[in-house]
Amino acid sequence: MRKGNSDELGKLPISKLIIKQSVPASIGILVMSINILVDTIFVGNWIGPDAIAAINVVLPVSFFIAALGMAIGIGGASIISRALGASNNKKALTTFGNQISITLLLTLSMITLGLVFIDQLIPAFGGKGAIYEPAKIYYRIVLYGVPILGLAMMGNAVIRAEGKPNFAMIAMIIPSVGNLILDVILIKGFDLGMQGAAWASTGSYVLCLIWVVYFFLSKHSELKINFSHFKLQFDVLREISSLGMVTLARQAVVSITYLLLNNILFELEGESAVTTYAIIARMLMFALFPVLGVTQGFLPIAGYNYGAENYKRVRETINKAILYASIVAVFVFGIIMIFPQEIVSVFTQDEKILERTPSAMRWVFAAIPIIALQLIGSAYFQAIGKATPALLLTLTRQGFFFIPLILILPPYFGVIGVWISFPLSDVISTVVTGYFLNREVKATLIEKQSN
Repeated sequence: MRKGNSDELGKLPISKLIIKQSVPASIGILVMSINILVDTIFVGNWIGPDAIAAINVVLPVSFFIAALGMAIGIGGASIISRALGASNNKKALTTFGNQISITLLLTLSMITLGLVFIDQLIPAFGGKGAIYEPAKIYYRIVLYGVPILGLAMMGNAVIRAEGKPNFAMIAMIIPSVGNLILDVILIKGFDLGMQGAAWASTGSYVLCLIWVVYFFLSKHSELKINFSHFKLQFDVLREISSLGMVTLARQAVVSITYLLLNNILFELEGESAVTTYAIIARMLMFALFPVLGVTQGFLPIAGYNYGAENYKRVRETINKAILYASIVAVFVFGIIMIFPQEIVSVFTQDEKILERTPSAMRWVFAAIPIIALQLIGSAYFQAIGKATPALLLTLTRQGFFFIPLILILPPYFGVIGVWISFPLSDVISTVVTGYFLNREVKATLIEKQSN
């Protein structure tokens, strides 16, 4: 394997590196989020509000299966970043080959199960009443493309681990733009309704994978694998899975959260409440794009320098990543608090949804200014290969605190109990993550640096 630009992660100034890594990641997430928003706007205006709720019902299933690829990608990317930092080229190549093999095996198995149990899964995830039929149409078609999406997301994480954020950004932009173009053609042009929306999503996955494959076959990639690297090795898979479990668990919790919220909100106030949550969920994806971009940019920098035993640079990376992410989070908070009515009106003109969604959105975003610490803190443990604390801290926000809160509060406070669960879980999880991150920095980075 030839030496590429990954060594820049250990040489360039941290501020410059964070910007270099985070800006492309943020742009990619932004375009992807805009795609989700515009897609929702198209569906809401061209098909109807029930179609928005139907897509929201399907998301947890497709998210979880696609998360297999993302989990394998991020878990392996952590290994690859540290291997490149330590000049262990053989391990980097073996890891990448094993990532491809296990992604194919798992996603194909999961898509089979997803199709077999289609009639049980959709109602379980809140696809009831008028939502059921459009959700079933969308689910079946989108599921066909999930293995393709899994491979594309896995490859995207590895591209970032190589220190090539611009290529990773393009890998996110291509399917987003492609999806919108296909939406216009299939939904508006051919009047295919939910089938058009689903085929547009599936087609966009194919476009993404084509770009990812091109990158790894081109001169831009340092990872030139051969067939021997595809042979599964237990020790490599164990390390990938232990780190990837953090991402997979996070996505599993997201899926469970969607399941619970869709059912709780449906029981409390019917389809319109599910639509309200669907709009807010889209805004969460969109509004947090710069914070998530900084988090993604942070991972390869921290992992590479930890592997190179440059602990001073690791500490600087943590501090500056939290600072930059917090600044943009405060800006996002201000926009949401000032313009919630205007934001919601873009999605729908339904009076009931316009009346209830802005106040709900304010509650959901109330603690966003502090969320950067929680995201960067949990990501740090994943970047340095400490799977157990990374897993536990990742689960604090939605798993350990949010899910219990949405089960406890709504019986006493109704639908407002759902919305206030968001900021409460954000505050508690941030405090917990801050404590363990500070303890880890003192116990390892400062001590190793002094030695």
